[in-house]
Amino acid sequence: MSKTTTTRYDVAEHLRTPEEMAAYLEACLEEADGDAAFIAKALGDIARAKGMAQVAKDAGLSRESLYKALSGERSPDFDTILKVVGALGLKLHAEAPRGRLGPSTSRSSSRGTKRRAA
Repeated sequence: MSKTTTTRYDVAEHLRTPEEMAAYLEACLEEADGDAAFIAKALGDIARAKGMAQVAKDAGLSRESLYKALSGERSPDFDTILKVVGALGLKLHAEAPRGRLGPSTSRSSSRGTKRRAA
């Protein structure tokens, strides 16, 4: 019987187009459940697919600090996330959950309507 050889799966090897990268990030955002380190790791996967050195340069960060920030072991600062997303050529967007009503639009008529006399 021959021995089966396996290799470690690396999602970065399968992220070839901007559309695939955006879809991967979108899926990770849906699954993250508030885990910022999980999102950072997903961005790290995309950055590796694009080339970490180039992403670091485009984001204005050192390659080493980018690896640390996107390792998934900690939650990077939001400004770092925004720089990386921009360097990856991606955009973040917000969407209201389906089936949920937004905040009430009725407000008290006395709120914010008083003016000072000049």
